[in-house]
Amino acid sequence: MNLHSLPLFVRLAGRPVILLGEGEPAEAKRRLLERAGAVVVGEDAAAALAIVAIEDEAAALAAIGRLKARGVLVNAVDRPDHCDFTLPAIVERGAVIVAIGTGGVSAGLAAALRQRLEMLLPATLGALAQGLHAGRAALRARFPDGAARRRAIGAALAAGGALDPLSEAPDVARWLADPAAGVSRHHVFCLASRDPDALTLAQARVLAAADCVYHRADVPAAILDRARADAQRVACDTAPADPGAGITVDLTMAPGA
Repeated sequence: MNLHSLPLFVRLAGRPVILLGEGEPAEAKRRLLERAGAVVVGEDAAAALAIVAIEDEAAALAAIGRLKARGVLVNAVDRPDHCDFTLPAIVERGAVIVAIGTGGVSAGLAAALRQRLEMLLPATLGALAQGLHAGRAALRARFPDGAARRRAIGAALAAGGALDPLSEAPDVARWLADPAAGVSRHHVFCLASRDPDALTLAQARVLAAADCVYHRADVPAAILDRARADAQRVACDTAPADPGAGITVDLTMAPGA
């Protein structure tokens, strides 16, 4: 199956982009362009990209025709058949940018998917990307062989790995100091509700990655079921003095929950 469009990330800082139109659709595009550092200009300026957000059909089509005749690539708001490029919904975590596009077919669907991803992707992703960038020289020194380096990075970034992107604050420097060391994290959660859907996103992430779950007898089975099927479950009256290696969680219920 052929790609409808080729996704590209374009650096616009300091570059001119033509924007035509008035009202909220045009202003929304203006905010997005300015956020990317673009210089918003009028139709007569020299530019490689243009966004046409003109409501009147005839005026919009005329502007699109003039711009395309000049070789300018055009995004025509609400007119996907006339678009040379589309603007995706984005989730930004520093250097990490996730783009969701539908080829202009359904901006609502793209927005809904963006909202889901906003909830799933932690704020620490940007710091993780920067840490990996800063550690490139140390990583090459520790793993001179390219294949071994790729395997090490792959294992560290895998679910439950030392640098699991969905975990809390993965530490690149600590991992580089001892890549072979197992991941050891202990989390203590006092739950305010017996409803598993009331778990916070962070709690759900940790439970899904845990190797062992310590819990009081009144923690509902429905919450324990949010842990991996192969995770060890240990019912105990008090928190463990030594939770052991790996990712461990201690669950208690708040009074009255």
